[in-house]
Amino acid sequence: MSDHIRTRHDGAVLEVVIDRPKANAIDLATSRALGLIFRDFRDDPELRVAVVSGAGEKFFCAGWDLKAAASGDAVDGDYGVGGFGGLQELRDLNKPVICAVNGICCGGGLEIALSADLILAAEHATFALPEIRSGTVADAASIKLPKRIPYHIAMDMLLTGRWLDVQEAHRWGFVNEVLPAGQLMERAWELARLLASGPPLVYAAIKEIVREAEGSTFQTAMNKITKRQFATVDRLYSSEDQLEGARAFAEKRNPIWKGQ
Repeated sequence: MSDHIRTRHDGAVLEVVIDRPKANAIDLATSRALGLIFRDFRDDPELRVAVVSGAGEKFFCAGWDLKAAASGDAVDGDYGVGGFGGLQELRDLNKPVICAVNGICCGGGLEIALSADLILAAEHATFALPEIRSGTVADAASIKLPKRIPYHIAMDMLLTGRWLDVQEAHRWGFVNEVLPAGQLMERAWELARLLASGPPLVYAAIKEIVREAEGSTFQTAMNKITKRQFATVDRLYSSEDQLEGARAFAEKRNPIWKGQ
């Protein structure tokens, strides 16, 4: 599919590694390949969790490949399924995604990280939105970041392009955990296996509710839940897993989730 993306499956977990030296930057072809990978992950009932990282120890992802742009890749070109990096516009992705940031995470790389549900970062990771310096806009980050961290911090990043170290990123809340570099992927896989052992239909309902509620009032979203107007909620409330959860609780045992 692409010489610049490595994948591996282990049980219900998919690992996706961007491997495009020197900076793991993404051109149009790589973005389209990532989109197909994440689409297939979304649609494969055997896969429950994805872990996304970058190759090497210096860069997670430097975002849009400006050298490819200078050679003819259009900034508004065809990024493929899911938009830039395959994640940020992928519809109906109702499975958990963990981003393991192993180094520099900037521009579109940070936008990919913001598209994940959980972000783990190595102690040497750094973050920035330097698009302002290249005369363009961090479009997805301009939408997402002010909703994730305090408005004035987000605007500081967007307007100045300044760098945050991992401790500041953690302090503002868009990094869940900070880890020694040698423990990053081990922890990401530990967390992925924990999530893979959980109830996939519940995760799907959580992700759809959270996503759709962003543009709704509280009461509108609650009404859609109680009236089973979210497809994932309707499926959950009619599922074997819903009954299994109640039975397991009553019988004081661990539930066996089938995703049915």
